[in-house]
Amino acid sequence: MGQSQWTEVDEFLERLLVGEDEVLAAAIAASQRAGLPPIQISAAQGKLLYLLAKTLGARRVLEIGTLGGYSAIWMARALPSSGHLISLEASPKHAEVASANITRAGLVGTVEIRVGLAADSLAALGGEDPEPFDMVFIDADKAGYPHYLEWALKLTRPGSLIVADNVVRGGAVADALSSDSNVQGVRAYLESVAAHPNLEGTVMQTVGVKGYDGLSIVRVLE
Repeated sequence: MGQSQWTEVDEFLERLLVGEDEVLAAAIAASQRAGLPPIQISAAQGKLLYLLAKTLGARRVLEIGTLGGYSAIWMARALPSSGHLISLEASPKHAEVASANITRAGLVGTVEIRVGLAADSLAALGGEDPEPFDMVFIDADKAGYPHYLEWALKLTRPGSLIVADNVVRGGAVADALSSDSNVQGVRAYLESVAAHPNLEGTVMQTVGVKGYDGLSIVRVLE
C-alpha cells in the first residue's frame, strides 16, 4: 500500500461522505490560479474540523494560518449565525485570495482575516482581552507551534479544543536527532502538551491525498 492507494481511498471517501461542493472547489481553484502552495487540508480533514466544531457547539474559532481560506470555510460553516472565526495569515497575498474565497462562500461577517506575523497578531489579540475561543486550529510554520500553543492556552477556556496539523512529518517526528526545524517544532509542541497539567491530547496518524502525516487533538481541562 502506498500513495496511489491512499489517494484512491481518500477520493472514494470524499465522494461518499463529503460530496461535491462548488464553493470549496472554487476556493481551491482560485488558490491554484494565484500560485498558492497546494498545502491546504484535504476534504476529509476539513469535514473532521467541521464535525469537531459542530459537536463542540463552538461559537468562536481561532485559526493560525489561513492560506486560501479552505479550512476557514469548513469551520465557519459549523458555527451558529452569531459565531465568529478569526484567522491569522502572515502573507498579504494569501489573505487577499482567502478573503475572496470567504466572500464567495457567503461568510463575510463570520470570518475575519488578520494579516501579519502570527506572533504579533496573537499578542495584539491577547491585548484585546477577547471572549475565550472554543476551538483553535494551528496550521502555520511548524517551528512556531510551541509559541502558538502558549497563546492558544491563554485564549481558550476549559473544554476548548486545540487542533494542530502536520505533526507527524512523514514519520520524522519520532527522530529526536532530526536537524529539521519543522520536526523539532512539532516535537516541542507535543512534549509541551504531554507535560502540561491542564491538557490532555492525542495524535491521529493519517494517510491520504496529503501523504503520510497526522493531526494533534488536545482538550483544555479545568
